[in-house]
Amino acid sequence: MSAARTLATARRVLLQLRHDPRTIALMLLVPCVLETLLRLIYAGLGLLASAFARTEFQVVQFFPLVILPQLLLCGLLVARDRMPSVLHAISDALPLSYAVDGMHHLSRQAGAGGAVSADIAIVVGFAAGALVLGAATLRRQTD
Repeated sequence: MSAARTLATARRVLLQLRHDPRTIALMLLVPCVLETLLRLIYAGLGLLASAFARTEFQVVQFFPLVILPQLLLCGLLVARDRMPSVLHAISDALPLSYAVDGMHHLSRQAGAGGAVSADIAIVVGFAAGALVLGAATLRRQTD
């Protein structure tokens, strides 16, 4: 492939992107928002898990217990509406399901701002709840 072809292709893609703000938002803003949400979730989970563990190694052992069910039930592998009702009900109680739903709303509809905002609010609520529960269960030491 020649440099001229590469530059021509890059120019054509950039010109198309200039007229498509939705794609630019999906490429730039959404990863930042998701990274922030995941950081908040895992900080909350780590604090909450540490309340029930005696060592750091035990905290690490809690993560597969918490993360694997979320990955299996969030709708990435099988659509949530195709799951048995019991599994769908469990997935409704998991924050990663709402993060995936938010991404699906963004990728399917241009005007899905309300649905995406609701999904983000739910994920932030889960993170805040985990932080509050973790902070409430911390062992206090006084010297």
